[in-house]
Order: sequence, then structure tokens, then C-alpha cells
Amino acid sequence: MNSIHPRGEAAEGQAALPRVLIVTAVAAERDAVLRGLGGSDRFHVIAAGAGPAAAAAGTAAALAAGDYGCVVNAGIGGGFPEVAPLGSLVVASEIIAADLGAETPEGFRSAAELGFGSVSVPVDSGTAHALAAALAAAGLVVSTGPVLTVSTATGTAETAAALAARHPGAAGEAMEGHGVAVAARALGLPVLELRAVSNPVGPRDRAAWQIPAALNALTEAAAILLEVL
Repeated sequence: MNSIHPRGEAAEGQAALPRVLIVTAVAAERDAVLRGLGGSDRFHVIAAGAGPAAAAAGTAAALAAGDYGCVVNAGIGGGFPEVAPLGSLVVASEIIAADLGAETPEGFRSAAELGFGSVSVPVDSGTAHALAAALAAAGLVVSTGPVLTVSTATGTAETAAALAARHPGAAGEAMEGHGVAVAARALGLPVLELRAVSNPVGPRDRAAWQIPAALNALTEAAAILLEVL
């Protein structure tokens, strides 16, 4: 997979920086990202739909229609409270299809354990570290760690504990990252995932979710993407 060269590492006289595709799930996330980008024409932001299948299809269609140097999945999502509190940001260190597999008498087995290929896509680690550092330098609370892609959002403490045990250090949970990452990987493009935490991973309590605050954090983070990518 190609790597992204953060802006500070660009060589003198280098050609124009490549365009960046940012994939969100819904319009509210797309609009939050666009506010942070301030009209930069180097970034193309789409709302591809919820879930890994819609995310993969939307990403693949956008990549087929344009020329991009990297892909970013961005949006709000759940945070594992011990790692990523409400209102904070998560930069993925790894993008994992956490519920792709099968139930067996011995418990859940991932597709990788069953011999059906990898369920993890690595991110561009150098750029992920640079992004996390830039977010922290801007005074934003940020964590790095695996972000889990699920088709069914976690709603119980038991499921949250099982996911955390299977994926030590997991920071976030969302529904699109792996789909975006697989589409990017098919074309050899580097990928990142950025999440703003609107709710804890665990018992489902919509009344306690902080969606407006998470969208504001996403806007602030998008402005930092201008500096890093």
C-alpha cells in the first residue's frame, strides 16, 4: 500500500499535493467535515450511507470517478470509555471487521480464524501518528487504537466486554471503516479512519449521547486534516 507524505515532509519543488477522498456515512457528518475544511478543493467529501457495504460501494464508485492519493473514513461513533471518552477523537491504528465471522460452540470465531482471509486493514501509520499529534497540539483530546467496524452497533455491556477482550486496546466502534478500507486497499491507496466519540460502547442509552458535541469535534478535527494531509 502506498504511503501518505504529510505536508511537512514534501520535498521542495514537489508536484501539487494529491486530492483526498473523505467518506462519511450521513449528511450531518459530511457537512461537519466540510465546515472544517473551509472550502478546500483538494478534499472531496461524500456521504456513502451507513454500514460497511454502502461504505465500500460508495468509496469504490468515488475512486473510479476521480484521482485520489488517499482515503479517509470520518464520522462520529462509539468510544470504549477506558480509552476514548465522550467528545474525544480517535485516530485508528488499525481498522478491523469485528463481527465478520461465525458463532461456534466455542464462541465467536473471526473470518480470519476460519481461514477466509484477513479481517484487518492497516492504516498509514506515519500519517496516523502525525494526525494524532497535530490534533493533540491543537488542544483536542485524542486517542489512537484499533477502530472496530460492526454491522450491528453494540448495545450491551456483555458485547462491549467481549469485543474489548477480543481486540485489546480497541478505541472506537463504527459501521463503515472496514468497507472504506477494503475499497481503498483494492486500488493500493493508503487509508485513515477518524472518529469523534458521541457515545460509549456498551448499553444503548440514546438520551446520553452527545451527537452535537461530537459533530463539533469532527469539524475541529477536519480543520487539522488541512495541515497534515
